[in-house]
Amino acid sequence: MTTTTTSSSPAIAATGMRKAYGDKTVLDGIDLTVAAGTVFSLLGPNGAGKTTAVKILSTLVTADAGDLRVGGHDLAVDPQAVRSAIGVTGQFSAVDGLITGEENMLLMADLHHLSRGEGRRIAAELLERLDLTEAAKKPASTYSGGMRRRLDIAMTLVGRPRIIFLDEPTTGLDPRSRHNMWAIIRELVGGGVTVFLTTQYLEEADELADRIAVLSKGRIAAEGSSDELKRLIPGGHVRLRFNDPTAYRFAVLALHDVTRDDRALTLQFPSDGSQRALRAVLDRLDSAGVEADELTVHTPDLDDVFFALTADRADASADGPDQALESAR
Repeated sequence: MTTTTTSSSPAIAATGMRKAYGDKTVLDGIDLTVAAGTVFSLLGPNGAGKTTAVKILSTLVTADAGDLRVGGHDLAVDPQAVRSAIGVTGQFSAVDGLITGEENMLLMADLHHLSRGEGRRIAAELLERLDLTEAAKKPASTYSGGMRRRLDIAMTLVGRPRIIFLDEPTTGLDPRSRHNMWAIIRELVGGGVTVFLTTQYLEEADELADRIAVLSKGRIAAEGSSDELKRLIPGGHVRLRFNDPTAYRFAVLALHDVTRDDRALTLQFPSDGSQRALRAVLDRLDSAGVEADELTVHTPDLDDVFFALTADRADASADGPDQALESAR
């Protein structure tokens, strides 16, 4: 029986999750909490442990330590209940290319012990939902990469999971197929499904994720919303542009620690882009009776965050990801 999580109870909760292979520690006691009905993205370089985390939380691999709950079930006590609550789409397609898309769906329905009629009904619904009806009778080997990934998702949805693990689902797809996959993910979450997403495409996490965790050297280097993570990294600034030279001169007098461009009539100053910081600047301009014609906020992007938090630095090797974060600041 699939357990539906509620908004007050996390869909996924992991405390102290550890995994080592021999003398190599892959996950060094990480903590994760994923709210129901959201997209949670785990970022990290190759070998950081993203796929291992997915395999543990989806019961494919046993953790060495940790209190782990998925869909309200304890992985150590009732892994079968967890399997009933989740769906998994891995990096590599589970589609059988020798049979048709419809036959792949019906095979999955059989694995979920659905009746023949129910299996056909659900297969038809999902094939239509993911725009695969016209290709349903064709061998899956003839499908494009994007079509195979959509069929993969459709097969995952046969069991009506409320929690889905997507391990790098758009790897190898062209930009159009990737955007189509994003639309599918948004639709799933809009229907209350929780998505645990690993990806190497930072734009993907920026577009989709409610919360993002950056995994580095087996530990969580930072976690937060995309905007929160971007504010960790220096380089943000606000740019003011004026059309009136007189207003520009008054603004120079009203503001401090600004970089001037007298020819372009622009001022630039460091800022984290927060509402409080912007209000303070605007209040100072108001007091001087000045109004900027254009205000632009520039913040570091997720690429900057990723590189800063996962950089291989001597101090990071000695002191761990937390020290790397301090260096980034």
